[in-house]
Amino acid sequence: MAATTEPTTTNARRATTPGAAYEPTDRTVPSRSRERARYDRATVHSILDQAYLCHLGFIRDGAPVVLPTLFGRVGERLYLHGSTGSRPLLAAAKADPGLPVCVTVTHVDGLVLARSAFHHSLNYRSVVVHGTAHQVTDEAERRLALNALVDQVVPGRSADSRPADAKELAATAVIRLDLTEVSAKVRTGGPNDDPEDLDLPFWSGVVPVAPAYGTPVPAADLAPGIAAPDYLAAL
Repeated sequence: MAATTEPTTTNARRATTPGAAYEPTDRTVPSRSRERARYDRATVHSILDQAYLCHLGFIRDGAPVVLPTLFGRVGERLYLHGSTGSRPLLAAAKADPGLPVCVTVTHVDGLVLARSAFHHSLNYRSVVVHGTAHQVTDEAERRLALNALVDQVVPGRSADSRPADAKELAATAVIRLDLTEVSAKVRTGGPNDDPEDLDLPFWSGVVPVAPAYGTPVPAADLAPGIAAPDYLAAL
């Protein structure tokens, strides 16, 4: 991840854009469990801001490809980065008007164990974004995007690391995806056991799942006297 000299984007990224909810489309209305769908910006932004890994789907040579990659949110845009030789980033630069993509983000919050195998499930929060990705060529926007990518993983980190030099910036490509065709989906609660299964002698309930961060481990060659920054404690 390349840091830059631009101001940190943490506050801008965390801000929730006021206004109407995202407009549902044929691609964002689920065919099952429609009651779990969410289109309000607060829910969508919250799910995105608590993640840093997404899956980028696109078509390459007539076949679907899905790649795991880091992302950053700034307002109503997602930014993804990679090598200038990366195939999806090259395709976004060459395609006119851009590269059709689908980006997904998912949090698993619990394992839902029902009395029947059929009703086992997960408690989760997910976001799906459809749209056209464009390569970012404006230098100021590229720097903003790269800061967002660093701060998406550890808020505040972009201001506390060496900025990318000209060679590193030249080797890094950035694509932008506007948050226009967007939906979230959320499941909470316990198992949905059938009434006839309630007396079965099997344990039923939810096993909570949550991310955990360990104690920061300093680099072996870290200079003496450099303490772990306060923003790591916030994780």
